[in-house]
Amino acid sequence: MSDGYVDPSGNTEQFRAFANPPDATTAVESPSRLPLVLGAAVVGVLLVAVATWLVLR
Repeated sequence: MSDGYVDPSGNTEQFRAFANPPDATTAVESPSRLPLVLGAAVVGVLLVAVATWLVLR
């Protein structure tokens, strides 16, 4: 084994730095899916309304 390897479990400070890197705390939030779900629901309701209108016409 080379001397350049440092085991992160060697001490608590190194392990915490390894397990919780500084850039992991600023995670990017995923955008909300609510507009997509609402849009799909509106399209579904419109399709059912058009199909009903065509059948009853």
